[in-house]
Amino acid sequence: MAKKKQKSKKPAKAKFHFSAGHTVAKRADAGVLRHVPWRSVELETLNPLLQRQLVVGQEIMLARVLLKKGCIVPEHSHHNEQVTYILEGALKFWIDGKDIVVHAGEVLAIPPDMPHKAEALEDTVDLDVFHPPRADWINRTDQYLRGQK
Repeated sequence: MAKKKQKSKKPAKAKFHFSAGHTVAKRADAGVLRHVPWRSVELETLNPLLQRQLVVGQEIMLARVLLKKGCIVPEHSHHNEQVTYILEGALKFWIDGKDIVVHAGEVLAIPPDMPHKAEALEDTVDLDVFHPPRADWINRTDQYLRGQK
């Protein structure tokens, strides 16, 4: 019986977006291991009260979001599942007919396509995990966060 030749699996090269001297991972290719210090990720300013950093994998995205007290994230929805973990501060969400305040150390799991709005009750740092990655955030077409329609 003849042995099948196995294809060698060379590590795929990651694709990157370069902006203002910073490297931001756009979407990792399969098999690429990355160690990413937050200080190496571009801090994108969306408006005077909102900044974020993105690390994007093949099937998942992690966003570090910095919100100043009073920052409003307008009502929106997306096909992505979202898990929000508050590291510091607190966010008030209006979601599914409820007002929910999520404090530091707490998590909110938002199903796909569920409209939601949020307000920073104090200066807040949160980690948002999305599956799949948010194309509108990666491509910077998320006008609802930039004060544009």
